[in-house]
Amino acid sequence: MSAKPCIALIAHDQKKDDMADFARHHQVALSRFRIVATGTTGGRVQDACPGLDVTRLKSGPLGGDQQIGAMIATGEVDMLVFFIDPLSALPHDVDVKALTRLATVYDIPMALNRATAEKLIDFQKD
Repeated sequence: MSAKPCIALIAHDQKKDDMADFARHHQVALSRFRIVATGTTGGRVQDACPGLDVTRLKSGPLGGDQQIGAMIATGEVDMLVFFIDPLSALPHDVDVKALTRLATVYDIPMALNRATAEKLIDFQKD
């Protein structure tokens, strides 16, 4: 039996409610993945979907983005869903750029907004 693919979930502060709602609406599809998430985002997803097994890493600004980046580089993450808030200043913007760069370099599917995430998750259902 093959291992579950891994999905990484990250959301900026103003997008955490949206990520929790996304997880709630796609709980069945997400249950087919091993889920890793940055600290607070992971907690919000767990609260919204207690049945999902979520591995929480550090908070994004405290190294969680980099932890997920390392997992992408080692082939442990198969898909990235990162709800970015383009209207807020981000002190760790360099980490965000590095993470999206790694997802591009290692050619994994990446959604940076809910519309794209919906399409990726719908594609996984087929």
